[in-house]
Amino acid sequence: MTPLTYRIAPEIFALYPGYCRGVVVARGFTNGPSTPAVTALLREAEAALRQRITGNVAEVPEIAAWREAYRRFGAKPAEHRSAIEALARRVLKPDALPAINLLVDIGNLVSIKHLLPAGVHPTDALQHGLALRLAAEGDLFAPPDGGPAETPPAGEVVFADGTSVLTRRWTWRQAANTQTLPDTKGVFFNIDGLPPTHRDTVQAATAEVAALVQAHCGGEVLAVLLDARNPGFSLG
Repeated sequence: MTPLTYRIAPEIFALYPGYCRGVVVARGFTNGPSTPAVTALLREAEAALRQRITGNVAEVPEIAAWREAYRRFGAKPAEHRSAIEALARRVLKPDALPAINLLVDIGNLVSIKHLLPAGVHPTDALQHGLALRLAAEGDLFAPPDGGPAETPPAGEVVFADGTSVLTRRWTWRQAANTQTLPDTKGVFFNIDGLPPTHRDTVQAATAEVAALVQAHCGGEVLAVLLDARNPGFSLG
């Protein structure tokens, strides 16, 4: 696996105090269709979410925090919903989320269980250091629909591999060629928490992702919690 360096830029913590991110790195696993056990956990999480949210999704504190964060960097949250808001709205229609594969389904079930964004990316093609930071000159994003490359505006929070933006608007949309597939050799999960989500909730969700991957996919799994005191790590 390509040596992995990962950091969260200081300005993210300065602009969004209390933010933290759990990262789970996995390799040597077996991915594939979800097992009945993982699918059952996903359905349980969906049912619990429908009981938890009975009013306006946008007013749920954990989701409202992301809407406010998006406004602060110039995004319109009604047009560009954070990953957790988009996922929650889909579950509350109510729709059963499709079973995609073990790794993606694990991310989704933990996301809706803890009401926080959780995305999974492949590590196979990474070439540069990973960073959650503000957009910079030269950054490019390849839309998943195959459209022309986009240049994120200054101030937007992006997750990037060098100048290649992997996720726009913090947790909004992943780039083309970032799908986790059956033959993917390595992945990392990002699990995000903004106040009022407590650090302990993010830590618990991160540990749960790691445990589920280990139990259902095997391989080598590493879990790290990043915050202002511990903003990065490297893994050979």
